[in-house]
Amino acid sequence: MAGDAGSGVDWESLAEATSGAIGSLVSTTVLYPLHICKTKFQAELQTHQGAQKKYRNLSDVFWEAICKRQFLSLYQGLNTKNIQSFVSSFFYFYGYSYFKRLYLEKSGAKSIGTTANLLVAAAAGACNAIVTQPLDTATSRMQTSAFGKSKGLRETLAEGTWMEAFDGLGISIILTCNPSIQYTAFDQLKKRIIQRQRRKNAATAEDNSIVSLSAFSAFLLGAVSKSIATVLTYPLIRCKVMIQAADPDKDDDDDSERPSKSRTPKTMLGALHAIWSKEGIPGFFKGLNAQILKAVLSSALLLMIKEKISKFTWVSLLALRRYLFVSQKRIKSVTV
Repeated sequence: MAGDAGSGVDWESLAEATSGAIGSLVSTTVLYPLHICKTKFQAELQTHQGAQKKYRNLSDVFWEAICKRQFLSLYQGLNTKNIQSFVSSFFYFYGYSYFKRLYLEKSGAKSIGTTANLLVAAAAGACNAIVTQPLDTATSRMQTSAFGKSKGLRETLAEGTWMEAFDGLGISIILTCNPSIQYTAFDQLKKRIIQRQRRKNAATAEDNSIVSLSAFSAFLLGAVSKSIATVLTYPLIRCKVMIQAADPDKDDDDDSERPSKSRTPKTMLGALHAIWSKEGIPGFFKGLNAQILKAVLSSALLLMIKEKISKFTWVSLLALRRYLFVSQKRIKSVTV
């Protein structure tokens, strides 16, 4: 049984959530220097078209840390990001597993369809975004602070009001459509490949019933579909980073860098207008290649680690459930 009536705990959803959270934690730590370079590059906004940029490309961010002897600053905000990744993945996978099981129970269906699956994923993503938004905002502020001048979680959130901790929440909720776009693109590409393979099998008189994607083909389709979803939603992704970025005037004492900085509006429309007026159309896709690289590698690592440890997590939780059940029986026998 997935749930335990006696304890009221949905152990199956808990196992899925724990495995996903651990996978997210590992992938975030491994790819964090790339993530922080990408975020600082995305957050920079020109004062006007043609103005000198501080970062011409992603490598400039990395070399800035090296030249300032602040290599460890490439990990500034890592603890907060790990907390955010763990909590976010836990809530998402738990919510997804819970909503999926609830749908199957209420509808009486044996399996969940594509449309219902996308709605369940969107609902889980929206709930997750609301719960973890303050951590997401704090992480972005730490990552975009000057190297060596990042503050702790409490100090970072204390710099603004409680409402400012939810900067970019509207965009975060809109971006929950990203998995829906990814899965739709994946399904459409998968259908075309399988249909082509079936036509090939029919021409060679092979059995069509055994047509399926290879592991390598599934990985490539996953990468392509994730890239498509990222390209379509990237302008919003960059807007969110800019809205949540740290105020350069608060943590940078180098006056020579001030002319290249400008304060970003704290609304989605304001950020879009600022990009359009100061950087033009290319500005909407600044840092896109790094975003795709990070997203593809992160998703691949997360899913790989999740699959590898899911069985161990399930066995561990079953052992924990048995221990708690025995402990409860002992307590009851003592009290009686």
